[in-house]
Amino acid sequence: MPQTVSFTKGHGTGNDFVLIPDPGGALDLSDDQVAVLCDRRFGIGADGILRVVRSSALPEGAATPEAEWFMDYRNADGSAAEMCGNGIRVFARYLVDVGWADVDAAPLAIGTRAGVKTLTRSDRGLEVDLGPWTVEPEVLVRAKGVGAPRPGLGIDVGNPHVVVALPDHAELEGLDLSVVPQLHPEPVHGANIEFVVPSDPLVHEGVGTIRMRVFERGVGETLSCGTGVAAAALAVRHWAGPAAPDHWTVEVPGGVLGVRMVDGRVLLSGPATLVYSGEVTLA
Repeated sequence: MPQTVSFTKGHGTGNDFVLIPDPGGALDLSDDQVAVLCDRRFGIGADGILRVVRSSALPEGAATPEAEWFMDYRNADGSAAEMCGNGIRVFARYLVDVGWADVDAAPLAIGTRAGVKTLTRSDRGLEVDLGPWTVEPEVLVRAKGVGAPRPGLGIDVGNPHVVVALPDHAELEGLDLSVVPQLHPEPVHGANIEFVVPSDPLVHEGVGTIRMRVFERGVGETLSCGTGVAAAALAVRHWAGPAAPDHWTVEVPGGVLGVRMVDGRVLLSGPATLVYSGEVTLA
């Protein structure tokens, strides 16, 4: 029998999501149902689904007792993902707007498959502490519109990324990300792939600036990727050496995000917008 559910559409710098409230954990969305909801012609249209569920309603072993709410994030193809830096800000904005949380009273803890993340207010909107990061070995990246394969630096910020430096804006704009970039060797769980161009000068008044485009696994090219923005800033900082700044501005097709590194942790800040709400019948 068809099931009708409530939803809210939201986005963070153009990285868009369908939020489905499921406090009691009653919904079990199939990969196909997620894919249909995210389809931009036959569904609502989104880069992913954010199921809003109480941690206490999760199966045994999956709960995050230190966080009341859990962000069950699914890519547009239905696959589960560890984290989403834009999605978690939109998720927090939803909790606040419906009265289920108060980010102004205390930092807001949200459970994810990459652990519990904490959010606070910031000048850009909301800031999420993504936690520590790790630098992984380089891999070769083949992408349409770029000649020879380029080295890409692995950066893990709770989910895996590969960051490729390009020499100029023309090459960045000439990328054809309708074709899946190839990684050699391919990481076991795949990776999001960021292509970046440093600004000239790279650093102005203590803040680094870069431009970025991204191919997200399970989705394709998106207008923005929060964890990818953090990974891109971390990679450029790594390449720049010990004198590189800890504050970065990252320009993506969907807008501008902020990244800062504090005591071995990386924090991401930016806007979160709720667009409209409605009901949908699940296929």
